[in-house]
Amino acid sequence: MAWGLAVRSGSGNSSIPPSTEILPIWPAAISRLTVDHIEETDGAVRIRLGAVPVELPAPVADLALQQIEVRRSHAVLGRTDSPWLFPGGQPGRPISAWAMGERLRKLGLRLAEARSTALFQLATELPAAVLARTLGIDITVAVKWQRAAAGDWGAYAAEVSRRR
Repeated sequence: MAWGLAVRSGSGNSSIPPSTEILPIWPAAISRLTVDHIEETDGAVRIRLGAVPVELPAPVADLALQQIEVRRSHAVLGRTDSPWLFPGGQPGRPISAWAMGERLRKLGLRLAEARSTALFQLATELPAAVLARTLGIDITVAVKWQRAAAGDWGAYAAEVSRRR
């Protein structure tokens, strides 16, 4: 779970349906994803969460493409003309954030902890501007996550210099 897109990417457990394996950490935002958020070009699969599409690693990319193929609404079995990546129980509507969260809880995933872990990991690997643009969050939020994850090194250096 490098940056929190798939809960069980590449688990190899065929008893877990793809629609459960690809469930991401942010149920409210992910429940509103459409098939158009997943792009496949030149053998690469990308997901657009913010302004910049992010390339999915092979196991997660396979799950995303599989989810597009097997998705179906609970309201109209077998129907796949819905634009939603995770169709809901009402025709033409996505799965609710609550239902998405329930799927994750049944897998034993603690949503708040998993989200924080994923954001901390990203904040240590990406500049704040890239983090904000990729995830579609405000730059000030990205900067706060970076400071929390890596420490405010500028403030630390200033504090050390004042001590001397």
